Amino acid sequence: MQKTIFVVDDNDMNLAAAKQALKGHYIVRTLPSAIKMFSMIENLTPDLILLDIEMPDMDGFETLARLKETRADIPVIFLTSLLDAEVEVKGFQLGVIDFITKPFSAPVLVNRIRTHLEIDELIRERTAQLHMKTVQLKNLQSAIIFGFADVVECRDEGTGGHIDRTSTYIRILVDAMAVEGVYLEETKKLDMDLFVESARLHDVGKIVISDMILNKPSKLTDEEFNIMKTHTIEGEIAIGKIASRTDDVEFLHNAKLFAGSHHERWDGGGYPRGLKEADIPFQGRVMAIADVYDALVSERPYKKPFTPDKAVEIIMENAGLQFDPLIADIFYKVRDKFGAVVRGG
Repeated sequence: MQKTIFVVDDNDMNLAAAKQALKGHYIVRTLPSAIKMFSMIENLTPDLILLDIEMPDMDGFETLARLKETRADIPVIFLTSLLDAEVEVKGFQLGVIDFITKPFSAPVLVNRIRTHLEIDELIRERTAQLHMKTVQLKNLQSAIIFGFADVVECRDEGTGGHIDRTSTYIRILVDAMAVEGVYLEETKKLDMDLFVESARLHDVGKIVISDMILNKPSKLTDEEFNIMKTHTIEGEIAIGKIASRTDDVEFLHNAKLFAGSHHERWDGGGYPRGLKEADIPFQGRVMAIADVYDALVSERPYKKPFTPDKAVEIIMENAGLQFDPLIADIFYKVRDKFGAVVRGG
C-alpha cells in the first residue's frame, strides 16, 4: 500500500516541485498552509509531513509544536532555504526528524523520505513487539500471582473467595476516593490494576501457619492467636525475597505493604507494629476495611455470617478507632456496591 505524504508550503512552485518528485512513489497531498494541514489531518493521517518553516500566519516551528501536542506519532521533515545551527537546534528540540534544503533535487527528496519511512516502520514494528512481550509478561505475572494466592486460600478452608472479593472491594473504595478527592495524592498516581492485583497477596504469609491453627473450628487460644499474627511479618519476608530478585518495584512494594499492615488499627492497637493513624501505610488502611467487611459477611467455622447492613454498622462504629475515618466515610457511601459483591452481583 502506498504511503501518504503531506507537503505543506505557502509557495505554489515548491508544492508543484515536491509533488512532481514524489508522484509514483507516494500519495501526495499538497497544502498551502498549516491551517489546511490540520483540517486535512482530521480525516486523513499522513505517514510523513514535509513542512516549510517560513510561512505566514503559522510558521513551521509553531505548526510542529502544535502537531506534537496531539499527533506526536507523525514524523516531520522541515523544508527550508535557510539552515543554520540555531534553526537545527530549535527544530530537533521540537521533534523534527530531518531537514531538507530548498531547492531540493528529486532523487535526494525521494531517498531521504524513503529512509525515514523505513526507520519509522521499523520503530513501530519493534514497539509493537515490545508491547506484546510486555503484555505477555504481565499476563504471566498475573497468572503466577493468582496461582500463588489461590494456594494460600485453599489451605484456609474458611475463606473461599476472600481474595477475589477483597480485591473488588479495594477497587470500589479507591475509585470512590479518587472521585471524592479523598487521599488524592495517594490515588492519582496509582496504576489501579497493579494496585488491586498486588492486594491479592495480603495474606500470603499464612502459608507458614499450620493447618491446625488456620482451620481450627473454635476460637484460637492466646498462644495460637500470637502465631496467627505472624502471617503479616511472614508475608513481608516472602515478598521481600521475591523483590530482591526482580526490578518490579511498584507491584512488590504495594504487595509488601498490604501484607504487613492490613491488621494495623487507626488507634494504634493493631499488629504487628502498633502503627497509628497516618503512620499506617495507605495500603493497610484500605485493606483493613475490605478485609474486616469480608470477614464479617462470610461464614466461618466459628461463626455465622453477618448481614451486609450489620457489617456496615460495625465498621462505622469503629471508624476512628480501628479504621481510618476518611476511608470509612467513603466506604459508607459505596456500601451498596459492597453489598452487591456479597450477593454476587
